[in-house]
Amino acid sequence: MEECNRNPAELPRAARGVSAKPFTASPLPHELPPVAAEILRTLHQGERFLVCSHSRPDGDAVGSILAMGMLLDQLGKRADLVSADRIPEIYRKLPGAERIQTALRVHGPYDAVILLECDGLDRTRLRGLEDFFLINIDHHVSGNAFGDLNWIDCQAASVGELVYRLALGAGARITPEMANCLYTTVLTDTGGFCYGATRASTFALARDLTLAGADPIRIAQEVYFSLAASKLLLLGAALSHLHHADHLAWLWVTQEEMMRTCASEEDCEGVVNYALSISGVEAAVFLRELPEGIIRLSLRSKGRVTVAALAERLGGGGHENAAGCTLPGPLDRATDEILAELRSAAAGLACAKD
Repeated sequence: MEECNRNPAELPRAARGVSAKPFTASPLPHELPPVAAEILRTLHQGERFLVCSHSRPDGDAVGSILAMGMLLDQLGKRADLVSADRIPEIYRKLPGAERIQTALRVHGPYDAVILLECDGLDRTRLRGLEDFFLINIDHHVSGNAFGDLNWIDCQAASVGELVYRLALGAGARITPEMANCLYTTVLTDTGGFCYGATRASTFALARDLTLAGADPIRIAQEVYFSLAASKLLLLGAALSHLHHADHLAWLWVTQEEMMRTCASEEDCEGVVNYALSISGVEAAVFLRELPEGIIRLSLRSKGRVTVAALAERLGGGGHENAAGCTLPGPLDRATDEILAELRSAAAGLACAKD
């Protein structure tokens, strides 16, 4: 298994001041890692590619799929963009979003399948992928080298950042449409520049993408201020179950509450952040009961608890400060199990603070 690139070359800072000249992507200060260069060779040699990401796509998944498709277009290649689940409403106004097809099985021929931020084929919920040459591009600490080519960089703020670096390495033009998709990946996967992956290079990247034509205000409004009423009703139900103690917070919704509020799966995104926002809370979990009785968990941390390692032990994965997993029901049993894990992980926080 290839190791995560713990010290990647940081993206260059854009020159100070505002330039009236058209944006030209700055060259990276160092060459791409060998595996990324090999990925580019594969893209140049092939003609038809499938691009996909994990099921229940988030902003990083959607923006990265679209940007990768645009890169392949510039290279003169054919790109099929596929997701097992529909694109959430808040991302459907991204340039080219209508290109992403919804399917459960894929058919070739393809020269390669490009999988973005997946720790395995199962995460896509797409059947038929195992028959093709696999290019795995990921930035999760729980990432696995399951592909034929694996570029896993745990320091990247989003997988979109890696697509951006690949585009620069290919000499592609960062169009306004591509910049909007890539900016969305950075904004959403850093939790609005709040999560631990945010560093100086993240803001340099955001600035470069803005200079390339991304519209930060419009993107933020679409992501954070275009909510369905069902999401707010669901949030109210979840907050009625809010508990917090000993640096931890937890809340949940039942399947009956999902139905009563007419909430969809995408309405659950971000609910856990309200629990994490409580002063003194270092880690939080949101539990959602699924129709089949299993429980889906969203875990978040302010940085002193590594929820990715915890989620990985329970069969899930993710980022150091944002992760998820699924546990057997019923809801109270799953709550007890995850709280025992979180209390163990947070046991030293009070002493460390003192």
